[in-house]
Amino acid sequence: MARIIDGQKMNLIGENVAKRRKELRMSQQKLSNQLELYAVYVCRGSVSRIEDRSRTVTDIELYAIAKVLGVEISELFDKEMIGD
Repeated sequence: MARIIDGQKMNLIGENVAKRRKELRMSQQKLSNQLELYAVYVCRGSVSRIEDRSRTVTDIELYAIAKVLGVEISELFDKEMIGD
């Protein structure tokens, strides 16, 4: 089985984070600011790197991102990519 994380793509959620953030008409800076309400400190540049999948995401960050974006954690994952 091929590896999902291949050294270039460091997370599975980035594209869906960007899509949902844009649906909410939220800037990367606003997402960063909202994450701070959950005591999760991810700068705007790191939000960009999460979205382009060049940065890993911790479980705590994943939880807070889902809360800020108003979705279940599972909704952030690409179903085709994880074989669901």
